[in-house]
Amino acid sequence: MSTDQPPFRDPALPARERAADLLARLTPDERVAMLHQFTPAVERLGVAAFRTGQEALHGVAWMGPATVFPQAVGLGATWNDELVRRVGEAVGREVRAMRARDPRVGLNVWSPTVNLLRHPLWGRNEEGYSEDPHLTAAIATAYTRGLRGDHPTRWRTAPVLKHWLAHNNETDRDTSSASVRPRVLHEYELPAFRGPVQAGAVAGVMPAYNLVNGRPNHLSPLLAEQLRTWCDHDLVVCSDAGAPSNLAGSQGYFGTHEEATAAALRAGVDSFTDHGEDSSQITARVRGALERGLIGQEHVDAAVLRLLAMRCALGEFDPEPFDGEAAFDTPGHRELAREAAEQAIVLLRNDGLLPLADGARVAVVGLLADECKLDWYSGALLRRSTPLDGLRERFGADRVVYAEGADRVRLGCPGGWLAVPETGPGERVSGDPAAGGALDPALLRGRTDLPPLTVSAVAGEEFALVDWGGGVLTLRAGCGRYLSVADDGLVRASAEQPGGWVVQETFELEPHDGGHLLRHRGTGRYVEVAADGVRVAADGGPGTVFAVETVRRGEDEVRAAALEADVVVVVAGNDPHIGGRETEDRATLALPPQQDRLWRAARAANPRTALVLTSAYPYAVGDADEALPALLWTAHGGQAAGEALAAVLAGDVSPGGRLPQTWYADDADLPGLLDYDVIGARTTYLYFDGTPLYPFGHGLSYASFGYGEPEVSCDGGTLTVRCTVTNTGAVAGDEVVQLYVRAAGTTEAPGCAGTGGIGGHRLPRPHRALAAHRRIRLDPGASREVEFTVPVSRALGFWDVAHGRWRVAPGAYAADIGASSADIRRSAVFRVDGESGAPRPVARIRAADYDEQSGTELVDLSRERGDAVAPVVPAGSEAAELVFHDCDFGTGAGSVTVEAARAEPGEAEIVLLLESGDEGGGGGRDGRVLARLTVPHTGDRYAYTTVRAVLDDPPSGVCDLRVALHGSLRLARLGFGGPSSAETT
Repeated sequence: MSTDQPPFRDPALPARERAADLLARLTPDERVAMLHQFTPAVERLGVAAFRTGQEALHGVAWMGPATVFPQAVGLGATWNDELVRRVGEAVGREVRAMRARDPRVGLNVWSPTVNLLRHPLWGRNEEGYSEDPHLTAAIATAYTRGLRGDHPTRWRTAPVLKHWLAHNNETDRDTSSASVRPRVLHEYELPAFRGPVQAGAVAGVMPAYNLVNGRPNHLSPLLAEQLRTWCDHDLVVCSDAGAPSNLAGSQGYFGTHEEATAAALRAGVDSFTDHGEDSSQITARVRGALERGLIGQEHVDAAVLRLLAMRCALGEFDPEPFDGEAAFDTPGHRELAREAAEQAIVLLRNDGLLPLADGARVAVVGLLADECKLDWYSGALLRRSTPLDGLRERFGADRVVYAEGADRVRLGCPGGWLAVPETGPGERVSGDPAAGGALDPALLRGRTDLPPLTVSAVAGEEFALVDWGGGVLTLRAGCGRYLSVADDGLVRASAEQPGGWVVQETFELEPHDGGHLLRHRGTGRYVEVAADGVRVAADGGPGTVFAVETVRRGEDEVRAAALEADVVVVVAGNDPHIGGRETEDRATLALPPQQDRLWRAARAANPRTALVLTSAYPYAVGDADEALPALLWTAHGGQAAGEALAAVLAGDVSPGGRLPQTWYADDADLPGLLDYDVIGARTTYLYFDGTPLYPFGHGLSYASFGYGEPEVSCDGGTLTVRCTVTNTGAVAGDEVVQLYVRAAGTTEAPGCAGTGGIGGHRLPRPHRALAAHRRIRLDPGASREVEFTVPVSRALGFWDVAHGRWRVAPGAYAADIGASSADIRRSAVFRVDGESGAPRPVARIRAADYDEQSGTELVDLSRERGDAVAPVVPAGSEAAELVFHDCDFGTGAGSVTVEAARAEPGEAEIVLLLESGDEGGGGGRDGRVLARLTVPHTGDRYAYTTVRAVLDDPPSGVCDLRVALHGSLRLARLGFGGPSSAETT
């Protein structure tokens, strides 16, 4: 390098050293400007403008046409780390290629989403990989490695994981708090992030909108205490769009935006995504915080240093350009999109109907039979293959009959019928990202260059009506475009597909005065016939009463097609923009009634019917499972979805996908949407005690596979399992070999009360937990030895709440190997020395470290860090309770101290009850009262007081402690010690 170049342009230097040199050359104002998502250029140094944030969840999004791969949950269903790495590599190369022609394309990619699919009604289920932390971490590691590239120092792109932390609901997502107890945090939530970060291919994380334990994620102390300890390079924290303003806005966590911005910087947020491209408000808040002494220059510099180090790693300041092996829409990328779509398909049930015979006459029917749906984070399609396209190409157009199954209706009104004026063919206007992680909504509200609907006195337009569930419907005109509402309020047939941040193509029919009102969901207003055309009425306007005339029912169309065919393929599922998406959770696992009727109509006409569910999430389809000979599921499969499905249906490809999450049989099996305690709620395959419709890891094949006896060894800190798998079928196929581990006889295993543990207490452990997996391909008769090596601590350990650390209990464990979490083919027991549990010290007990609870939630101990416990039971109901097992009171504890706060006027009460351990474990609930302590009004939720009491009958030995909380309070800690005078301070 030329000696006249500054050190920050020397690629031979470490990124952090280069970043420090550049930082030193920036003025204080230039440094502050670096904190906004849209960073301005520093022309005097030759530093270009930079934008954090480029969506790339399953292909480059929002920047026009790009290769579209299957949705993230579909990539998770492949269970194929190497395939997903190649997908990430292709996406990263397309980012580089697109940036070369459009500088708005960012190299800091906000992907992947590693939030665990704890609850299948989450609207963003499509964005995650799995409900299991191991599988999620493995797939995320693979994808980020592809995005990052293999160069030792230069990064192809800089991946950011979303969304830190415990984020799995859209309902009240910016104000709801996830109560995450320590075991769930360390055993379930953190590992999904830790795996890819420790692998070294992650540039940073994005905090989630929600709160965890009462504290906004953008202030999470775990960013410093956990995340930034997991790797040896600087990790950038990019805020979610608008979230910094929520801190003093919707969340009301601070009184001013200066306080909020300062707190976020102190917690570790580096890049603020707020107010679109307008950086003035964020920079003003930072300057205000500096002037008020809420932060120092060192906080700004630390954040800017991390951002500059990331830009150095991307090669931005190198004297020679770095393109990351840019490539776009190559034959290899197209083939990879097809391969990924094939591997994502899961065969749920097959009674011999599949594969379809050559020469079969196929009816392909259903609302998604001729659709290739995109979601909010998709790029525009370069090419498109629907199930109908794929089956016609594979079997011949003359052998395939099609019926959509939408109802055809006319809408009558005073003066005639709704009609669409004659126009030429049109296309939906596509959005273009202007700022801040969102498309310009003005471009997504329908076209205004087309005339609005009118009223015709003669036969009106026939609209295809689809009910997507919950009464939410779309209406498509004969020209193929959907009815949509633009900014001017007029209703036009103008949208190629439903979509946008606010979907303007959905309506509801409400019975009224012998007819129906048509309510537009995007505006919440009713549709009326006005002088200038059909429009939404002014706010509060009554709307026009329409007569809905059904011209043809979808079931009749499907029934007719089914009668003509040898076999019927019903394609059902969801539109990713409707009834379950970002900002909107689902209400039920049930298939929408209209689609339920369609498969039943097909089955009644032709028993040889297969149901293909193309969806972003699971459904409860128990009736279909009982009635139909074949069911398949695939996430929306991207540009090659149709040809991939046809290849599997025809048997050209044996299905090998596996479910990445449990498919529950009924809504009643689900926990509350905001119940994040997977242990206490007994949810996900790890803890679910019921019988699912389809278990985690489930998926069938056209081949069959045999498993040999496993060889298991546990040497030091590593568990090694070997097993030979043989294709015993007649066709080649993929098998996903799954290794699970479980406690088989430890003193702290599930269901082992009274087997020698301290006090005989039961420690809830998973039924079994995925420890390793591998997808392999075998020809008929071929065998392969599969070997897994797994760290014992990671696979078998748990978070010991009594001592605040990770521990592996001694005893017997089982290695279960098989084809799903419920299809275990072989099992072997082995022993681990581990570390025996010790009684809980009682001198200082954190309230949050309970073993059991009822009627409580975790809240923030202070605005900065720490957790406390608060009751959530309604007034007049039983008290909230905490249980602490195996408390060691030694030879006697003469006093108790509690630290608690009560913001409300009046008093609250804490009652301590002692329960002696017995051979059955746990003691009874009628334990003796140790003490009753009164918590006075402290004036603020963070103002803690210490209350002490002398114990008349001091406890001794090892016993359980039950703590009952009466009234509104926050309990931080309690402890036992020698006698002292009862007092309140």
